[in-house]
Amino acid sequence: MFNIQEELKKLPEKPGVYIMRDENNEIIYIGKAVSLKNRVRQYFQSQTNMSPKTRALVSRIHCFEFIVTNTELEALILECNLIKKHKPKFNILLKDDKSYPYIKVTMNEEYPRVFMTRRLEKDGAKYFGPYSNVLAVRETLDLLKKLFPIKVCNKVLPRDAGKERPCLNYHIYQCLGPCQGDVNREEYRNLMKDICSFLGGKQEEAIKRLEAKMKEASENMEFERAAGIRDKIISLKHIAEKQKVISSAMEDQDVIAFSKSGDDSCVQVFFIRAGKLIGREHFIMEALGEIDDHELMTSFVKQFYSKAAYVPGEILLQSDIDELNIIESWLNSKRGTKVYLKVPRKGEKLKLIEMVAENANIALRNFKEKLENDKTLAKEALRDIAEALDLDRLPLRIEAYDISNTGSSEIVGSMVVFENGNAAKKEYRKFRIKGLETQNDYGSMQEVIYRRFKRAEEEKSQTPEKEKKFSKLPDLILLDGGLGHVNSVKEVLQELAISIPIAGMVKNDRHRTRGLIWKDGEIDLLKNPKLLKFVTSIQDEAHRFAVEYNRKLRNKRYEGSVLDEIEGIGSKRKKTLIKHFGSVKKIKSAELEELLAVEGINRAVAEKIYEYFHD
Repeated sequence: MFNIQEELKKLPEKPGVYIMRDENNEIIYIGKAVSLKNRVRQYFQSQTNMSPKTRALVSRIHCFEFIVTNTELEALILECNLIKKHKPKFNILLKDDKSYPYIKVTMNEEYPRVFMTRRLEKDGAKYFGPYSNVLAVRETLDLLKKLFPIKVCNKVLPRDAGKERPCLNYHIYQCLGPCQGDVNREEYRNLMKDICSFLGGKQEEAIKRLEAKMKEASENMEFERAAGIRDKIISLKHIAEKQKVISSAMEDQDVIAFSKSGDDSCVQVFFIRAGKLIGREHFIMEALGEIDDHELMTSFVKQFYSKAAYVPGEILLQSDIDELNIIESWLNSKRGTKVYLKVPRKGEKLKLIEMVAENANIALRNFKEKLENDKTLAKEALRDIAEALDLDRLPLRIEAYDISNTGSSEIVGSMVVFENGNAAKKEYRKFRIKGLETQNDYGSMQEVIYRRFKRAEEEKSQTPEKEKKFSKLPDLILLDGGLGHVNSVKEVLQELAISIPIAGMVKNDRHRTRGLIWKDGEIDLLKNPKLLKFVTSIQDEAHRFAVEYNRKLRNKRYEGSVLDEIEGIGSKRKKTLIKHFGSVKKIKSAELEELLAVEGINRAVAEKIYEYFHD
């Protein structure tokens, strides 16, 4: 048994991170402390001045553990990493923070590339973002390709220079063609610096360089080239004019403000570069309960900048934050120069905060309105489907199943769950078909259903409560398929003595949802657009989840087999190579010297790997 009072006596007076767990050993809160002994003890003293949220946390603490660090800064970094990994329920969490795309400029390469990524690495490349959506990134990349003749291929230069003919982009003057080996490295890198200036909102720098090139071309009587540069300058000036100047200081700033309504909050960030607003993003945080402004702002700043691609020299905040000095030190180390965190009290900067706060308020209001509309539509959809199928009650939990395969390999099944009309992604399950060696949709569906409901039966008495993954039973089962699928699944449920309504989701010749198979007949959904949209969303989600799992298995099989074909590469060396480079793709592009740097790879093996991928 964990004796909290005895364990409190063992806490050291050192900086570190503490981890709170509940009776099921689940992590429910992670925090940092200058002194672990003083900070953790505070939770188990008088609760008079505690917030309701903190009292709720303390009532659930069953045990705790801690990690000692050398400095408070190390504790801060560790806290951010652990929160990101475990996502404890009592910590303030940024939702979907991994989904935001960035634009990456590989300035760490001899001849850099520009592309979209969602993964930030400390690799010497430059990152710009986050962008609000993928469409915004693609539009920006398309514009860059029109303005600057950059390479878009994955050739590693100068290694691959001159090995192949240039692509179409070279012939239509949309690429300088560094793959031919006759493009000056410094000239190409200056072009990439213009792109970085453009992405950073500093079009003036790019315009000055282009104007110098235009003048040089004119003096050399290269009028066609000068005209092309002139057109690019006009485009850049047009973009610069569209960007709103909102700071006369002409500095790089992030401005952060928030709005709260009930238990929900919205934090808005404006990205200002050289005095111009180049982008913004908002983050919704639901069901926070009663939380003070300091805690909200502190948690946001730590989580947001733990993965931010760029830290400006000045960050304006709506509210004071806790641990100001240590957070500034942390941001200084990330930026490499001094970072100032300020809470404006008057003047132009306060007006900036007020403008961002108003935008946060609008975003939060729109979010709550959408949430209410979605709830109303979900209730209507559940009523419609219950009425269409003549069910005794609303199907509050719907499970949908689909099968995906590539011939006779990677046959998989998906189970997606909709609770109260909304996708419950934590309840999703995936299955790899074990009992069939050839493609058989009916047999595959039967195996998935049997395994799912057999597991539910076993969990009733054997599985501890915290490990139960299949114990909740659906009110309705939907299958991606027709009458044959429905009948095959009915056989399995009859064998297991389970009675749950089953319907099949069928598509038309254009592969779009058209109706539901029910009691040997078909219900035409085209007569009910709202219900059609609801069923289509379920069918599409089941299909997406199955295809993603199938693709993942195919990629895994392919990557494994490539290394297996190289003489001298066994399972141990294969693991070492993957661990060192991160992926087979990076092994393919590695130079001989990079392969020799891997532990356990001698020259003979390194040469075989290099020759295999570059022959």
